Amino acid sequence: MIEQSAIEPKTVAEMLAQAFFDNNVTHIYGVPGGGSSLPLIEAAAQLGIKFVLTRTECGAMIMASATAELTGSIGVALTTKGPGVASAANGAAYALLDRAPVVLVTDGFTEQQSGFITHQFIDQKALLAPVTKGHSRLEDNRVMSEINRLISLAMTAPCGPVHIELTGATAKKEVVELPTQVVIPDDHSAIDNSDAFSNAQELIMKASQPVIVVGLEARTSENKEMTRQLIDRSGYPVLTTYKAKGVISDHHPQYVGIFTGGTAESACVSQSDLIILIGVDPVEFVLQKWRYQVPIIDISVVEYPVHYIKPDVGLYGPISINLSDLMGNIEGWRSNWKLPAIEMLRDDMHHALECQADQGIGPQDIVQVALESALMMQALHQQTRLPLITVDAGAHMFSVMAFWPCDQPLDVLISNGLATMAYALPAAIAAAVKTPDRMVIAFTGDGGLLMCLGELSTAVEQAVPIIVIVFNDQSLSLIDIKQQDSGLPSRGMRWETPNFSQVMEGLGGQGYKVNNLKQYRQALDEALEAGKPALIDVLFNPEGYGPQLKALRG
Repeated sequence: MIEQSAIEPKTVAEMLAQAFFDNNVTHIYGVPGGGSSLPLIEAAAQLGIKFVLTRTECGAMIMASATAELTGSIGVALTTKGPGVASAANGAAYALLDRAPVVLVTDGFTEQQSGFITHQFIDQKALLAPVTKGHSRLEDNRVMSEINRLISLAMTAPCGPVHIELTGATAKKEVVELPTQVVIPDDHSAIDNSDAFSNAQELIMKASQPVIVVGLEARTSENKEMTRQLIDRSGYPVLTTYKAKGVISDHHPQYVGIFTGGTAESACVSQSDLIILIGVDPVEFVLQKWRYQVPIIDISVVEYPVHYIKPDVGLYGPISINLSDLMGNIEGWRSNWKLPAIEMLRDDMHHALECQADQGIGPQDIVQVALESALMMQALHQQTRLPLITVDAGAHMFSVMAFWPCDQPLDVLISNGLATMAYALPAAIAAAVKTPDRMVIAFTGDGGLLMCLGELSTAVEQAVPIIVIVFNDQSLSLIDIKQQDSGLPSRGMRWETPNFSQVMEGLGGQGYKVNNLKQYRQALDEALEAGKPALIDVLFNPEGYGPQLKALRG
């Protein structure tokens, strides 16, 4: 047994940095202040953890969140107090609703300061409480235990951010504490599902045309493998949510398309007599009522208290184990589905979501030409995978998600739970930092890019191999469409055409401005070969957006 007197004292900042190191954190993102930020950055550096100075606190939170999704461990962001905390709030909301385990460390006020200071002072705990899972000031003597508790909380489903409010004095305080083993939540704890298994098997054996919908909880390696086994064994058609795209390959013969809770998937799902949800989080669905009146089996890590539906059977707990047990107890899967019929449904869905333009470049062209160039580059350099893509919120995301194929989970990163703009660029930076040997393409609208334009400087500074493709139609397209559909004149949704390529060049990156397919292909080929930050500003024709939105959501 270790004598407490023999333990070297460590500062709270050093203990926090050690916990990050033990949880495989390699980068901290943020905009620091002069309080607790500086000793934490230094303590992390001593352990080889790099600090990346971002241009916005929201961008830092998105980068940390994207890192958490890609690694399955925590991401870390750091901000100053007051305005830094307020600016990070949207990023915290993203982490919460898109289920990313993030530790947000902010400077704090001492109790003495909060009694007389008003400059920059806000109740930071209260401000972030609705968008975080937990909070601590690390002021008691069991610092490492408290840090581990927060990390465990962040990583417990549904995952989300936690907030550490750290004053400069606390960060420098020395503590003597026995080493505490890092606690990782046990997602394999046994749940008694015996009755539910029996009921689920009965529903499956009775059904002749079930449909499978796969959600974000199925993205882990073990959940993906068991989900794929069930899909292959059953023969049922499969749809995925945006965030689950790639759990089953887009090239799989049973894959039909994206499920959002809208209209596009209804041609398939309305033919079913049973819906099996695998790892679906209700935060992934659009704001429409559930439209299907058939039995539902919900296979999920947790039972969500607010849901679009009340399932007939719920199998909760570790998904991979529940899927294995379910398959082990069903002999012969009954299905009237035939592969040609599934293929027709997939083709019809693709056709319904087409977004072409009679003149100029259409939204679908932007995606498909980028895909063609990436495939050529893949063949030329004998690469095994296409670029990882990130997708911003906006009308352009429909074409990207429909027409860019994915073979593995997290081949695409998108904000679906919060659906925040200003996402694609910071997420792409984080993805490139974590996967430096893989090209990353960020598909963003001009509105979303304008909200985080400064992060182009971060991309250049970090020298990450990303290509930012801008759908530039000088408007908030999605809201503009809704305004027009409401019979209202277009008002307040458009702006003068910005020249993003000049901005990128001014910041030290490669910039291209294109308005026809020949120019676009040439820019793509050059950007893909360059291996450094590039931006392609595509002036395109958005005329197909309205019909596409109607086909997707109704």
